[in-house]
Amino acid sequence: METPRREWVPRRRLPDVAGRIRDDDIAEVREKARIDDVVSQYVTLRRAGGGTLKGLCPFHDEKTPSFNVNPSRSFYHCFGCGEGGDVISFLMKVDGLTFTETVERLAEKYGVQLRREDGDDEPQRPRGPARARLIEAHRIAQEFYAEQLATADAVVARQFLDQRGFDQEAAELFGVGFAPRDGEALTRHLRGRRISDEESVAAGLVALGRSHYDRFRGRLVWPIREANGDTIGFGARRIFDDDRIEAKYLNTSETAIYKKSHVLYGIDLARTAMKDSQQAVVVEGYTDVMACHLAGVRTAVASCGTAFGQDHARVLRRFMGDHGPTGGEVIFTFDGDSAGQKAAMKVLDSDQVFASQTYVAVAPEGMDPCDLRLKEGDEAVRELVAKRQPLYRFALDNILARYDLDRADGRVDALRDAAGLVASIRDKTKVESFSRELAHMVGVDVDEVRREVRRAASRPAPTEERRTPRATEPAAAPEPVRPSLPSLSDPRFLIERELLKLVIQHPSGVGRTTTHVTSGDFTHPTFQGVWEAVTAAGGPASGADDPAWSTKVRGAASDPAVVAAVTELGVEPVRGTSDPNPTFAVAYVYRLQELTTSRRIADVKARLQRTNPVDNALDYNRMFGELVMLEQHRRKLREGAVGISSGQS
Repeated sequence: METPRREWVPRRRLPDVAGRIRDDDIAEVREKARIDDVVSQYVTLRRAGGGTLKGLCPFHDEKTPSFNVNPSRSFYHCFGCGEGGDVISFLMKVDGLTFTETVERLAEKYGVQLRREDGDDEPQRPRGPARARLIEAHRIAQEFYAEQLATADAVVARQFLDQRGFDQEAAELFGVGFAPRDGEALTRHLRGRRISDEESVAAGLVALGRSHYDRFRGRLVWPIREANGDTIGFGARRIFDDDRIEAKYLNTSETAIYKKSHVLYGIDLARTAMKDSQQAVVVEGYTDVMACHLAGVRTAVASCGTAFGQDHARVLRRFMGDHGPTGGEVIFTFDGDSAGQKAAMKVLDSDQVFASQTYVAVAPEGMDPCDLRLKEGDEAVRELVAKRQPLYRFALDNILARYDLDRADGRVDALRDAAGLVASIRDKTKVESFSRELAHMVGVDVDEVRREVRRAASRPAPTEERRTPRATEPAAAPEPVRPSLPSLSDPRFLIERELLKLVIQHPSGVGRTTTHVTSGDFTHPTFQGVWEAVTAAGGPASGADDPAWSTKVRGAASDPAVVAAVTELGVEPVRGTSDPNPTFAVAYVYRLQELTTSRRIADVKARLQRTNPVDNALDYNRMFGELVMLEQHRRKLREGAVGISSGQS
C-alpha cells in the first residue's frame, strides 16, 4: 500500500535581523553564553577533573586531547597549540567571524535583547568580512531553492524525491530545493536581496560567462552545511534529460568558505548522535544520508564531490571525541561492485587517523542505503549497519579473492600480498590475531605468516622514484633492511623474558628444569637467539658453577641484538623473588610451555576449521584427537604452575 504524500506548499521566509550593539549588552552576552555549550557544538567534550572539560583541539590536528574548557571561569585553552580565550574569541576563530557578528549570533541563541546605539530602523545586511557575506548569500539561496521546490516548474524534482521515498517533510528536514531552469532566477533574487554579483560569484552560486548566470540551474539541490547549521555550498543533481552539462552531480567549487576535503554532508544533523553514540556511518551520496537518518541511523554523513580522505576523518574524530583505547566505531558503506571495493581499499589510508575501530557495511545485491530502504524498508537499513564487518577483514577478503588458493603458487602470492595489509594494522596488539586469521584463510602455517608480515613491515613505503627507475640507469639492488621487531619489554613476552633472566643470572637455581625447553617455545626472535646461545654455551646446568657463564653466553651469540639482550637480561632484577631456586624456575617453564601448547591448539583448531569433516573424515578425526590431547596437556601444565605458585605463597 502506498504511503500518503503531503501536498507540496510554499513556506514563509523568516525575517532578517541586523544592527549595532551596546557595550553593556556585550557583557550580558558573555555572561549568558555558556562556553561549554558553545564549544560542544564543535568539539566533543568529556570531564577531565577539577571542573574542567577536555577534547580534541579544533585549531590543530592531534590524537591526544589537549584542548581544555573551564565553564566556571568561561575560558578555553589548548596546551598543544596555545590557543585560548573566552566564548566570543572561540567563535570568532572557529567560524572566522568578526566580533560584532559573533555577539549577534550568541545574543540570538541565548535570548539577549541587543540595543543599537547607531543606525536606522531598516534592517541592514551584515557588512562584515567576505565570509559573513558569503554565508548570507548561501542562506538566501537555500531559502530561495526550497521555495522553488513547491512550484509547478519543479514537478520533475518532486517526482525524483517521491520515487526515492522522500516527501515534503523529508525535503524540509534536509533543506532540499530546486534551482529554476531560468538561468538568471537566483542571480536576480540575490541582487534584490542586496547581494552583489561579485559576492555571488565568490560564493560559487553564480558563474560569469558572457553574463552572470545561475551555476545550478535546472537541478535538484542539497544544501551543504557546517556543523552549526550555516549553509556553505550546494550539491546539485541532473534531473532533466536535456541538461547540457554531462556530470550527473555538480558541487560548489572551492571558495573562501567551502573546502570539499573538510566538508561532510549531514554533519549538522549527525553531530549530536555521533557524540552520544561515538559512532559515525559514512555513506556515498546525499540520498543515502537522507535514507539513513529517516531509517533511524542518525550518525550518517557523506563526503561531497570527492573521495573520503584524511581531512574528513579528522572532522569525524573531533565530533566523535575519537581518542583513547576504546574510541568508537566508524562504519563505511560501499556498493558490492568493484568500484565499491576499490573505494574501501582507499579508505584504508584514512583508517590510520582514527582511534576508533573501522568497519564496512555492504548491502545485499550491491544496493546503496537509499535503494535498500526503498525496497526493504527502514529496518533493513538499520540491519545493514548492525551487520558491519571489520574494515581490515573486508580488505583481506578482497585481496585473497584475487588468487587461486587451491594452487601452491596462488597461496604464496596471496600471502605476500595480504601480509602487507596485516603489517599496516595500526593497533599492533592485533597483528598476531590477524596473522593467525590469515593463516587460516590461506591454509599455511602461522609461523610462515609471521615471517612474511615481519618482512612486509620492514619494507619502506614505495615512492614514485623507487617505483619507476630511470631508463638510463640500472635499478640498484635494494639494501637489506633489518626487520622491525617488537620491544623486548612488551608484556606479551614477559614469561620468556623472566625465564631467560633466571637462566643467565642464576643458572644454579635453574639446574635441569629447562631440559624440555626449545627455541620454539620463544616467540620473540631475539629471545629465540638468546636461548640458542644458551644451548650453544652448554645449557643452564653447565653454568651452575661457572662465574664466566654470562660471558660464555654472550660469546656464543653472533647477532648484535642477541648480545645486547644477554647483557640486558643479565642485569635486570628477577621478578617475584630475591633467591631463585629450581622450584621457582619450574613455574616459569610450565607457563612458557603452556603458551606454546596454546599456540599449537590454535593452529590445530585453524586446520579443523578449514577441513571438511565429511570429505576428509580421517584427517578431521586425527586432528580432533590431537586437539583433545593438547587440551589435556595444557590443563596439566596450568595446574602444575598454579600448584607451585600456591606452595610458594
